[in-house]
Amino acid sequence: MTVQVVTGNQAAGHALSLAAEANRTARGAACGIYPITPQTEIVEYVAKFPFSKGRVVPVESEHSAMAVSIGASLSGARAFTASSANGLAYMAENVMVAGFYRLPIVMVAVNRTLGPPWNIWADQGDTLMLRDFPWLQFYCETNQEVLDTTLLAFRLAEDARILLPALTCMDAFIVSHTQTETSMPEQDQVDRYLPDLRLPHRMHYDEARTVGGLAWPHEGLSMRLEIDEAMKRTPAVYEACRQAFIDIFGRDPGDTIQPYETDDAETVVVATGTMATTAREVVRKRREAGRKVGLVKLKLFRPFPEERLRDACGSANRIAVLDRNYAAGAGGVFWQDTRAAFQGRRDDLLIQNYLAGLCGGDVTPAVIETILDDLETREAAGEPVWMGIESGEEVTQ
Repeated sequence: MTVQVVTGNQAAGHALSLAAEANRTARGAACGIYPITPQTEIVEYVAKFPFSKGRVVPVESEHSAMAVSIGASLSGARAFTASSANGLAYMAENVMVAGFYRLPIVMVAVNRTLGPPWNIWADQGDTLMLRDFPWLQFYCETNQEVLDTTLLAFRLAEDARILLPALTCMDAFIVSHTQTETSMPEQDQVDRYLPDLRLPHRMHYDEARTVGGLAWPHEGLSMRLEIDEAMKRTPAVYEACRQAFIDIFGRDPGDTIQPYETDDAETVVVATGTMATTAREVVRKRREAGRKVGLVKLKLFRPFPEERLRDACGSANRIAVLDRNYAAGAGGVFWQDTRAAFQGRRDDLLIQNYLAGLCGGDVTPAVIETILDDLETREAAGEPVWMGIESGEEVTQ
């Protein structure tokens, strides 16, 4: 293992390539690729990799990129791809199909604002529009977490107890194009971590089979129930994958939920991605000043870790949920799930939504300070607060 200065995109490309190569003694690997800013570097990295038993297929659209990955996975190959923003929107039909086919495809998504108007900067609305599809979703804070989580996602998705596709998400440019020191694993380590993929429902060339045919209502219901049961098993299986990762790579890929200074916190910030980096520093400084404030970083979004979140916020009476996304007319997506997690359980808890960094706006320490100052003066939760892009002040309507 070597430490290199790489971008988040390069870290993701390295993880995808080594994971794919690790299946060379089985059915190999394949992916469909189509470029879109700011994801293009990932597929460029993968396209240059000298696979022993792998196929990279350039296609004419994101919809086809996922179609290629679906076909490869159905044949028993380790399948993957990457995309962003409107590319994910165009791919959405096949994203849904991959989930209901129970195919362990891994996709790296660089979170970018959906257009129009066209915008290439960070916003989580693209992957969160897929939140009701049967995909696992992880939101990463650093280049290292992108690499580690992508590797872990393959092992988790391919586990016979799960068999669901997985999304590894990172903030556009803030992670995707920023270079940091990153521990880059060697092929032999990844070989030991990722066993050969043995997909139980793969297709065989000498066996006639229909995929995606008509199902009666009770059959469709049974399939949905099986997906729900797999989702419920995910946290425990993730933890087993995490411990195996530590044993082989000597590094912790991170828990699904990561509390910081929450044991006695009266005020808690809930954040994802790179906003957690900024919030953690603000929390640290406020702690030094004697303020009882903490942070909960959510890495796993689907399935949503309700019980873990409730435990982490056990001492809090105020929660600020930071959302770099917006569901039209309904506020932030993470806020919606956070409120649902506490519904009917805490009458004394104020949960306030702050829409910060939408459409690529900077989330600076001043923005977090403004949020905490506002939260501490509130007597009741109100409508989602839109934070200004430059000043860190609320947007007036």
